[in-house]
Amino acid sequence: MTVDVRALDRADFDQWYGVVERVFGGVPEDPELEEFWRTVIDPARCLAAYDGPSVVGTTQTFALPVSVPGGGFVPTGAVSAVGVAATHRRRGILTSMMRSQLDVLREEGVPLAVLTASEPGIYGRYGFGLATQQMSLEIDSSRVRVEVPEGAEDVTLRYASLADAASACEEVYGRAADTRAGMFLRTPGWERHPLLDPPGFRDGGSPAQCVLASRGGEVVGYVRFHTKPVWDAAGPKGVVTLRDINADDPAVYGALWRFLCDIDLTSTVKAGNRPADDPLLHLVSDVRRCGVRIRDGLYVRLVDVGAGLASRTYSAPVDVVFEVADAFCGWNAGRWRLSGDGKGAVCSRTSEAADVALSVRELGAAFMGGVSLAALAAAGRVRELREGALAEAGAAFTTPVAPWLPHGF
Repeated sequence: MTVDVRALDRADFDQWYGVVERVFGGVPEDPELEEFWRTVIDPARCLAAYDGPSVVGTTQTFALPVSVPGGGFVPTGAVSAVGVAATHRRRGILTSMMRSQLDVLREEGVPLAVLTASEPGIYGRYGFGLATQQMSLEIDSSRVRVEVPEGAEDVTLRYASLADAASACEEVYGRAADTRAGMFLRTPGWERHPLLDPPGFRDGGSPAQCVLASRGGEVVGYVRFHTKPVWDAAGPKGVVTLRDINADDPAVYGALWRFLCDIDLTSTVKAGNRPADDPLLHLVSDVRRCGVRIRDGLYVRLVDVGAGLASRTYSAPVDVVFEVADAFCGWNAGRWRLSGDGKGAVCSRTSEAADVALSVRELGAAFMGGVSLAALAAAGRVRELREGALAEAGAAFTTPVAPWLPHGF
């Protein structure tokens, strides 16, 4: 029987959700998590692959605006819940779903699509480029000191419940999101995401704890974390696991990290997802004892090259013609002239000679400012056609702060 990819019939949502659950391991989700996902997933934004009456493939998008270089948020389709039943692999179902997904986003006028990949090798063929990285840490806090910046002693710390502190934390998060590309504007419902606290999130530790940082009576930072008591014959070796941390300035940030590394009866601090340029690396006394590891984060796809490149600002003046290859979304293929600076940009089709040739995948990788066009050129994935054009474009695209995705979706 032919598999048909189409909009999900609302009556089939439970079946669709069950397929997602099975594809990602088959273990039933914690009720708190399932209730959250069922609240934020809009069945109208879900696609399904049907084999007769049975759902055998799933995908959907969240309408989550993402911060871009220069500040501000751009409408974005956050692609999620992508899966094909193991009984129906290698039939082109994933390609058909991605085709439909990107067509829908184009019809909606959404310039960007983003995703996180369960398997990184899958999505390059659909034009998604790796745009952000994330850093994990395992700090030996028994031997590592946090050297706080001047002003940290003026910061007051206090415990607060997750619920009571939620509003103040979201205000701090919002200020941080406007200064670093790759972060989501948490639309209604998503403010609950950082408050989720199922046992599976705790790694055997405590329920989530929250500490607020204040100065002059105003909340200027926060940290949410778990603590796990561990003992051996030599004594306590507890573990602190970071959930998230944000601060308005370096002194507050340093004070919060010093607090985490000084909690009694603990000797390890774990952080699973931090920006690649986290200033903590310059606050610790011994970076070798911080267990630093880098992995892939957010993948970006320009649904509309012109609108996407015009949605951000640029670190240096740029006037470059790109020859863009896009085999999957042919409407993007061809020459585009980008002119812009720190105040704004325009990008439109042109018949002028190309200065730089690349695919839409490389544009997606470079879009957030964290991946160098020069590095992509050194890998043979970008070609300079006019001398000096690559340096000009590279200086314009790169941002002083690394882009970062703070949480999944």
